[in-house]
Amino acid sequence: MHVTLYFSVRRLLNVDNEAIMPDKKLPAVPETVLKNAKTRHAKRIDVFKRAERYVKEYRNKEADETRLQRDAKKEGGYYVPSEPKLAFVMRIRGINKVAPKVRKVLQLFRLRQINNGVFIKLNKATINMLRICEPYITWGSPNLKSIRELIYKRGFVKIQGKRIPITSNTLIESVLGKYNIICVEDLIHEIVTVGPNFKYASNFLWPFKLNTPTGGWRKKTNHFVEGGDFGCREDKINPLLRKMV
Repeated sequence: MHVTLYFSVRRLLNVDNEAIMPDKKLPAVPETVLKNAKTRHAKRIDVFKRAERYVKEYRNKEADETRLQRDAKKEGGYYVPSEPKLAFVMRIRGINKVAPKVRKVLQLFRLRQINNGVFIKLNKATINMLRICEPYITWGSPNLKSIRELIYKRGFVKIQGKRIPITSNTLIESVLGKYNIICVEDLIHEIVTVGPNFKYASNFLWPFKLNTPTGGWRKKTNHFVEGGDFGCREDKINPLLRKMV
């Protein structure tokens, strides 16, 4: 009994001694690590605020469009939206026995394969180029939903000539940060609004590789307005993209 009591007291004393022993001092976190963590945190907040601002901007624009349509209807007129500044262009046919001029335009648009697609800024020069290669392409005005789906689901970028998937905002910032484009939402906004740095943003994106539309093409050799596939389809490009993304 005395032996048992002796060891019990020893254990108790040991526990008490360990309890009152001062904790070992933890190694200090390097200052650079703390700075990097703070920078990443601040950047995440900045990205979140930018996304919020863009959502508000898109909603305001949509509300303005609805209001203008309503006002025009009240006055017995029609609302005519402004000319689109952005087009999504897709190649739908091969280039066998094609004139050199058409082949060159397709190369300038970076449409080297069937079902490849790119964003194009519409102006007099690009519209003329679209007319030259019209029988080999289809194009129209993508809406915000289509642009977001293309970039998030099918988006790849060009870095040092290589096709790289968009896996982080850091990837975008490393190339487009000097143009104040630091995240995916910045990239989308620049495309949607055809901003001042649209050229760099669109060229940074690798041409989209899309699927053949569900149900196949109707008739590639006929114009869209004749029940075919090639040529301008305005906002009807959006339901087509739903079948291809």
